[in-house]
Amino acid sequence: MSQESYSEGDLRNTGMSLKHDREWDYELDRIVDAVEERDADKVGLQFPEGLKRRGPRVADDLREILPDDVTVVISGQPCYGACDLDTYLMRRTDVFVHFGHSPMKESDKIIYVPLFSNVEVLPSVDRAIDEELAGDDVGLVTTAQHMNRFEEMREHLEDAGYTVHTRKGDDRLTHEGQVLGCNYASADIDADQILYVGGGKFHPLGLAMEHPDKKVVIADPVNNVLTVADTEKFMKQRYGAVHRAMDAEKFGVIFCTKIGQGRWDQAEEIVDNNDDAYLITMDEVTPDRLRNFDMDAFVNTGCPRITTDDGPQFHKPMLTPQEYRIAIGEEPLDALEFDTFHGTW
Repeated sequence: MSQESYSEGDLRNTGMSLKHDREWDYELDRIVDAVEERDADKVGLQFPEGLKRRGPRVADDLREILPDDVTVVISGQPCYGACDLDTYLMRRTDVFVHFGHSPMKESDKIIYVPLFSNVEVLPSVDRAIDEELAGDDVGLVTTAQHMNRFEEMREHLEDAGYTVHTRKGDDRLTHEGQVLGCNYASADIDADQILYVGGGKFHPLGLAMEHPDKKVVIADPVNNVLTVADTEKFMKQRYGAVHRAMDAEKFGVIFCTKIGQGRWDQAEEIVDNNDDAYLITMDEVTPDRLRNFDMDAFVNTGCPRITTDDGPQFHKPMLTPQEYRIAIGEEPLDALEFDTFHGTW
């Protein structure tokens, strides 16, 4: 599954630069305090994909200030969000630190260290005001890496004359105005247009799919790009996958074993009602891992972005649970919606 990086991004022709080493706070003192409080022998560190290369440097800094008998272990497991914890390492360490994402669920066993981008966001907001935003009302959402500038963005829009609508979504979301690649409940607001400040294409695409009556303006402050979400290409791709699966006889139903991505009830319901559906458990769902299964189509009950990001790479159609219901005739084709994930583990 792909994931936009939490590292520098493409800064060509933007006139911007990021100085992460100077700006980013890994909260080492907080980690040291936890080690002392728990009399810890082992500390586990987990980084998102774009920051794994910085792991050894953080480990070195910790080893300089921790007692010599404390072992620091870096997780090599893929990590795409707060739902994607290395539970194996967590069970085998006394202190487990998850960097780069806001908490999805509070836990005494996990230290969450958010890592915020230090890129300036207001130039992209100004560009949105000048070129795309109209009327007097606007909804405002962003991702975890820009939450440190959320109030600044809101006040800037208000100073420009807008009534800014925000809310905190469901329990899967930590902050007011925060969206995930799988959850857009914070965008359920009373405005005809939403300003999404952040990078990546699937966050705003999901917003536009879940709220088709709203205009979604995308202000990417890292790449200095302003666009409006267009779902047409994505919808054609999804309709194509559903059509190819309509003749399928055998379905592989994937249950993801990652702690924050399991939807067991959905997977079990499909298998219980279809003798030609087979339950497959996996932690990391990749095209290579599924190639040896003799199935006509797959149904992904794990992270929705497995389907949206990597769907075209699988050798057989990869469907969401709702797309499966459409393919077997339980729902009409025009009912197709973007798959979202609610609740925690």
